[in-house]
Amino acid sequence: MKKQQIYHLSIIFLVLILLPALLTAAETMVLKEGLIIKMPRRSAMSITPVDPVEKMLVDGTWKAPVAGEKVKFTAEESGTWEKITANEKGWFEHPSLRGGYAYLSLTLEKPETMILEGLAHEMVYVNGKPRAGNRYQYKEDFDAWEPHFDYSLLPVELVKGRNALIFHSARSGRLKVKLFKPETAQFLNTRDLTIPDLFPNESVEKWGATIIVNASNKPLQNCVLTTTINQSQTETEVPSILPYSTRKVGFKMKGTASGQAGTQDVQLTLVQKKGETRTTLDEKTISLRILEPGASYRVTFRSQVDGSIQYYAVNPAIATADNEPKALILSVHGAGVEAINQANSYKSKTWGHIVAPTNRRPYGFNWEDWGRTDALEVLELAQRTLKIDPSRIYLTGHSMGGHGTWHLGATFPDKFAVLGPSAGWISFWSYRVREGIDNPTPVEQMLMRPTLPSNTFEMVKNYENLGIYIIHGKDDDNVRIDQSYQMVEHLNKFHKDFIFHEEKDAGHWWDKSDESGSDCVDWAPLFDFFARHARPEKERIRQVKFLVANPGISASYYWVTVDHQIEQLKQSAVDIRFDPGVARFAGSTQNVARLSLEPTEFPKDRKFTVVLDSQKVENIVLAPEQSKIWLGKRDHKWQVIDTPSLALKGSHRYGTFKEAFKNQFIFVYGTKGNQAENDWALAKVRYDAENFWYQGNGSVDIVADVDFNPAAEKDRNVILYGNANTNLAWKALLGTSPVQVRRGEIQIGQRKTTGSNLACLLIRPRPGSDIASVGAVSGTGVVGMRVTDRRPYLSPGFAYPDCVVFSSDMLTQGSQGVVCAGFFGEDWRVESGEFVWNR
Repeated sequence: MKKQQIYHLSIIFLVLILLPALLTAAETMVLKEGLIIKMPRRSAMSITPVDPVEKMLVDGTWKAPVAGEKVKFTAEESGTWEKITANEKGWFEHPSLRGGYAYLSLTLEKPETMILEGLAHEMVYVNGKPRAGNRYQYKEDFDAWEPHFDYSLLPVELVKGRNALIFHSARSGRLKVKLFKPETAQFLNTRDLTIPDLFPNESVEKWGATIIVNASNKPLQNCVLTTTINQSQTETEVPSILPYSTRKVGFKMKGTASGQAGTQDVQLTLVQKKGETRTTLDEKTISLRILEPGASYRVTFRSQVDGSIQYYAVNPAIATADNEPKALILSVHGAGVEAINQANSYKSKTWGHIVAPTNRRPYGFNWEDWGRTDALEVLELAQRTLKIDPSRIYLTGHSMGGHGTWHLGATFPDKFAVLGPSAGWISFWSYRVREGIDNPTPVEQMLMRPTLPSNTFEMVKNYENLGIYIIHGKDDDNVRIDQSYQMVEHLNKFHKDFIFHEEKDAGHWWDKSDESGSDCVDWAPLFDFFARHARPEKERIRQVKFLVANPGISASYYWVTVDHQIEQLKQSAVDIRFDPGVARFAGSTQNVARLSLEPTEFPKDRKFTVVLDSQKVENIVLAPEQSKIWLGKRDHKWQVIDTPSLALKGSHRYGTFKEAFKNQFIFVYGTKGNQAENDWALAKVRYDAENFWYQGNGSVDIVADVDFNPAAEKDRNVILYGNANTNLAWKALLGTSPVQVRRGEIQIGQRKTTGSNLACLLIRPRPGSDIASVGAVSGTGVVGMRVTDRRPYLSPGFAYPDCVVFSSDMLTQGSQGVVCAGFFGEDWRVESGEFVWNR
C-alpha cells in the first residue's frame, strides 16, 4: 500500500475516533440535544394562528425554556417543553415535531459566522431573527459527512456566549441541524442550479442560475459571474447581496457546444471588481447535458415575475415529413417531481409536443399563485417557439399536477381543449391541508374572500365546454379517490363530455405496461380523447358562460372581460350570447360592475345592441379604432362608458396583497428608524427573499431606501418594509395613500387606531404607472413589525385582501386580534371600498 493511501486511511481513522469531540468544536457540529413542544395542528392551517411561542418572540418576552415548563395555548389547551436527543444519525424524531417547535442552543467562546444546514423545518429563529426553512429537501440518508449535502446553506451570525435556535418544524416529525464554518466569506453554491440542455454543435446563447452565498457582515457588491464554454467567455453583472445572505443569480452563457452527445463543462467564476483590480472569490465547474436530437430537453427563460431564471422541459414530437403544426400537451407535475422527469414519463408522440413547466420548484405553489403564472409563461413560450396548432392545446397532470389541471382549467377555460387530471386533489380544503371556518365572523369572511380562486368546486361550471378525462387508482392512499368521486358528482349535474376511469388494484402511481411511459399519466385512452377534441377560436363562439373569482387573475373568456366586480372577490358570472346577424349581445350577469364585449364580426354601420339583465342599450356605435364595447353599472343600470382609466381598479391591476409580488418586484427596506426597527427591516427582507427563493426558485432585487430611486423603473412593483417614519421611500410611493402607518398609529381613511403592536399589509397603485403596485409590510413599532414576520402571504392556499391590520393579540386570540380587513373601491379610496372592523 502506498504511503499516501496509508496516510489517508490514518486520517479517516483519526476522524472517526475523535468524532464526538469534533461535534462540540466550532469548526463543524451537529446539534444533538434540545427541547421540543407540540403545537395544535390547526395553528399551521389557519391564517390567524394561535401561537403563544411566536407571541413571546414577537413581544420580546421570550426566555429560554426548561424541561417541564408549560405553555398555555387556550383556556383548555397547553403544551409542555420536553427534552429530546438526536439519534445516532443526528435526527431528532418525535410526533411533537409535526408542526411543533424545537429549541436548541449553542455556546461559543467568540463570535462566529457559520453556515446553517437544517432539514425538515418550516423556519428558524437564529438569535431572534427569522430565517427560511428547508421543509421539503430532507433525505433519509442525511448522515453523510460532507461539506455540503443540501442546497439550503444559510450564513448565520452567531455571538459569543449562548446562541438560541428556535425551529418551527415541518410535518415530517423529524429535524436535523448542522453548522459548519465556511471556507471563504463568499462562495458559489452549485447544488441549486437552473440550467438548460444542449445539442451537438449548438450555438449557445442561454441563461443559467446558481446560488451565491455572502457569509460576511458587508454587502457583496461590484461582482460579475464569468462563464467559459470552450474558451468563449461571457460576463454577467451580479446584483448586490445582503450580508449573511444568499441569492440565486442568473448568468449568461455564450459559445458553441461540443460536437457529440455527452456533457459540456462550463466554468463559473465569481469575480469582484475594485477599480482595475479583479479578485476571484470562487470558481466552480458545472456540466450541461448534450443530448441526441429527439431526447427530452430543458429550456431556460427569464421570468417576468421577478427576473429569475426558470426552466421548462420538452418531450418533442417525433419528426415527420409533413412539418405540420403539432398539438401541445401541457403536463403539470406532482409534488416533488422535476419537470424534466415529468416530460420523460411519456412516450414521444408523432402528433404533439409534451411540455412540462416547473411550478417554479418540485413542490412550488401547487400550481396556484406564482406556480400558475409559471404555467402560463411556459405555455406562451412554447406556443411562440414550437410550431403549435392553437386549436389542439391540452392540459394534464398527476397528483398535485392533477390539482393543477383542475385549477388551471377552471381559471383559464378558453386556453385548453381537454383537461386530463390523474389522481388529482381538488382544493386545499377538500384535501384537508387548510382549515375552514365554521360560522365565520364578518372579519373572517373578509379574510377568506381572497382565497376564492383556490376554491375549485366554486368554479366547476367553467368546465362546461371542455372535454374532461379523469384517471384515478382505486387503492390510492396518497390522494384519496374520494377527491375524484366528489368532482364526478359535481360534473354529473351539468357536464356532457367527461369520462371517469377508475383503475382497479392501482395506487397513486401505477404502470401496468412494459412500454416506455407511465400508464397513470401516459394513458392511451386519455390521448385518444385528446385527439378527438379541438378548441374553437373566439370568432366561432356565440355563447359565453363564465365564472370569475378575481379579475386580476382571470377576467376574460373569449370575447367577454369582467373588469370589475360589485363585491370584490365574490364570485361573478356572465351568460351572454352574441348574434352577429342582428349585431346583438344579450344575456345576464351576476356581481359584475364593469365589463367589455369584443365583437368578432361587425355590421357595416358598426352599430350594436346590448341587452343585459333585461336592460336594453341600443345604437352603440364603435368607431373604427375601437374593438370593444365597454359597459358599466351605475345605480343598478347598465350604460355604455368610455374605455376605463387605467388609474381605476381593473383586470390590469386589481389588488389583493399577494398581487404586489409580480412585475419584477423590488424589496425596499427602511433605514431611517431606530436600531431595532432598522434591524427588523433588514432581517425581514432577507427572510422574505429567502422564502421566495426556497419555495419559488426566486431572485429578488433588494435595496435600501436611501439607494432607491422612485422615479426609475416605474412599471416594477415595489414592496416597502417599514412605515412612514422609518422608510424614506414611503412618502414618494405611499404619501397620498388613504392608509398611513406611523409610529404608534395606523390611519385608514378618517379612522385612527393607536398602539405599538399593530401590523399592516397593504397594496396600492404605484404613482406614475398604469400597471405597477406598491405593497407595504409595515407596523407601528417593532412589535407590530414582527407580527408580519410569519404571515403566509408567500405560501399557496393563503391570501389577504387589499389591506389588513393585525395586533400581536392575534397570536393568542386568533381572528379577534385582527383589527380590520378590506378592499379599496374602484377608485382606490377607502370610502368607496369595503372594510370590516373588529374594534
